[in-house]
Amino acid sequence: MTGPGHRVSAAGAVRALGLAFRSAPATMTCHLAVTLLATAFPITIAWLTKATLDTLASAGSAAAVTGPVLGLVAVGLAAAALPQAGQYLRAEMDRRIGLAAQNELFRALDRSVGVGRLEDPAFLDRLRLAQQSAGSPGQLVDSAFGFARGALTLAGFVGSLALMNTLVTVLVLVAAIPALLTAVRLSRRRAEMLLAIGPTERREFFYADLLSSVDAAREVRLFGLGAFLRGRMLADRSAANDARRRLERRELVIQTALTVLSAGVSGAGLAWTVFAAVRGQLTVGDVSMFVAAVVGVQGALDALVGAMATGHQQLLMFGHYAAVVDAGPDLPVPADPGDPPALRHGIELRDVWFRYSAEHPWVLRGVNLFLPAGGVLALVGHNGSGKSTIVKLLCRFYDPTEGAILWDGVDIRQVSPERLRERIGAVFQDFMAYDFSAADNIALGDLTALGDAGRVETAARSAGAHETLSGLPLGYDTLLTRMFFSESDRADARTGVVLSGGQWQRVALARAFLRASRDLMILDEPSAGLDAEAEYEVHTRLRQIRAGRTSLLISHRLGAVRDADVIAMVVDGRVTERGTHDELVAADGAYARLFRLQAQGYSEETARRPEGSLK
Repeated sequence: MTGPGHRVSAAGAVRALGLAFRSAPATMTCHLAVTLLATAFPITIAWLTKATLDTLASAGSAAAVTGPVLGLVAVGLAAAALPQAGQYLRAEMDRRIGLAAQNELFRALDRSVGVGRLEDPAFLDRLRLAQQSAGSPGQLVDSAFGFARGALTLAGFVGSLALMNTLVTVLVLVAAIPALLTAVRLSRRRAEMLLAIGPTERREFFYADLLSSVDAAREVRLFGLGAFLRGRMLADRSAANDARRRLERRELVIQTALTVLSAGVSGAGLAWTVFAAVRGQLTVGDVSMFVAAVVGVQGALDALVGAMATGHQQLLMFGHYAAVVDAGPDLPVPADPGDPPALRHGIELRDVWFRYSAEHPWVLRGVNLFLPAGGVLALVGHNGSGKSTIVKLLCRFYDPTEGAILWDGVDIRQVSPERLRERIGAVFQDFMAYDFSAADNIALGDLTALGDAGRVETAARSAGAHETLSGLPLGYDTLLTRMFFSESDRADARTGVVLSGGQWQRVALARAFLRASRDLMILDEPSAGLDAEAEYEVHTRLRQIRAGRTSLLISHRLGAVRDADVIAMVVDGRVTERGTHDELVAADGAYARLFRLQAQGYSEETARRPEGSLK
C-alpha cells in the first residue's frame, strides 16, 4: 500500500518545521540556542583535558594547571546544568506543537461535508496514524536539532582527530556510511509496517472496547462472550506483535553488524595511538585527546544516524497527517455557495440512484419523491430498503450517485452544506447519548440554547422528559454518565446518572424540538425504544409540532404514519407504492398486507392481556 505516508520530500520537512515554528517560535528558538551551546562542551572538555595532562606530564607547576582545571570545572558545571533547561524547553515545545497540530488535524476533519470518509477503513487507518503523528513536527524538530548537534560535534572531533591521523579519520567516517543508509531504509520499513498492521490494531481496539463497554456488557456476560472476544483481541495483538518482532529482529542483526564494524575501526585507531605514544610520537595528552575524539566521532555519528532515522520516520508519519489535513471537502462544494431558498414549494428527489461505491450494490434505484412544503411524507418499508439512506442524502451526508435532490427547485449540491443543515431538525434512529449534563445534551440540538434554561426546559417538556430530568440529583445539571468521577465520590449519585433507553429517546426528541421551527423536520423512528403509552404520547406531541411544518417521518409502526399526507412504500431501493393511508389500504398492495399483519398482531396481543393491563 503506497501513499503520502510512504514518501519523504523537502517540502514535507519544510512544512512540518514551519508548523512547529508557528506553534512555539520563542520556545523553539531558545531550544535551538541551548542545543548549539551544548555542542561545544564535549570538544572543549577534550582539549582542556589534553592541556591538563600535558602540563602535568611536563612537571608543570600548580599555577600552570590551574587555568585548564578551572576551565574543566566551569565547563563541567555548565554541561551538567544545560540539559535540564533543554529538557524543559523540549517538553514545552512538544506541548505547544502537539496542541496546534491536533487543532489543525481536527479542524481539517471537520471540513468534510459528508460522513463517507468515516465509514472508509483505509481512511480510518490513515486517521489513526495521523493522530499518532500529530506530535511528529515536534519530534522532527528534535531530530533536526539532534542532527545539527551531531554534525557540529562531528566536525569538531573530526578536525581534532585529523590533526593526529588522517587515515584513521577517513576509516571512521567511511565505516559510518552503511549505518546512515541502513537507518533510512529501516525507518521506511517501520513506517510501512505501521500502516500494514493498522487494520489489525483497529480490530484489537474494537474487541477491547467491546470487553470494556457497558453497552456491550449485558450480552457479553449473558452469552458468555468474554473468552471468545478476548481470544480474538489477543490474536490480533499477537499478529501485530509478530510484525513488529520480525522487523526488530532484522534491525538487531543489521545494527549489531554495523556496530561491530565501527568498534573494530575505532579499536584499530586506539591501538595505533597507544603504540605511537610508546614510541614517543604522541604525548599522554594526545592519547587522551585521540580517545576522546574517537569516542566523540563515534557518538556524533550515532547521533546523526539516530536523528536521520527518527527524522525520516517522522516525515513518513507526517505524510499521513498531511494527507488528512490536505484532504479538503469529501463532497464538492461550489466556490461561492448560496443559501437554500425559503421552503415554499417543497423538496423533490428526482430519479435518485445511490450506491456507496462502484463495487457496492445499488441502495436506491431511481427514487422519485416530492415532499410538499408544510406537508408530511412518511417512508415505510423493511429494514435495508433504503429509507435511512434517503435521510442521509437529504442531510447531504452523501450525494446521489445519479439524479438530484431539489430544495424549492435548487439542487442542494449548489448551496452551503452548513446553511442547508441549519434549516433541518432531526431525530435519528441511532441518536447520540453524550456524556454531558442533561441540559447540555438537549442544548446540543441548537448551540444558541446553551445556558438558556428556559428553552431547554420547554424542549424537555415537549418531549415528555422534564419530569425525569428535573427529578435527577442535580436536576438538569446532572451528568448523564458515570464516566467522570473520582474515587472519593464514586458512590455519590450526583456525579452521574445512567438513563434507560426510553429516557434517552426522550432526551434526543427534546434535542430535535429545539429545532422545531426549522424548514424541515426529519423523524427517523422517533419512538423507537418507547412503550406503547409513551409512543402514543410522543406521536401526539409530534403531530402538534408538525402541524403546518414540512416533515419526513420514518417508522416501522404503520399506525404512527397513517395521518401523513403521503405515505411511500420503499422496497429494495424503489418506491413501489405511494398515497394516503386509505388509498394504500384500498390498493391492497404490500403496504396493506403489512398494515393488516401489524393490526392483527396488536389485536391478538390485546386479546391475551388481562383486563386493565397496560402490558
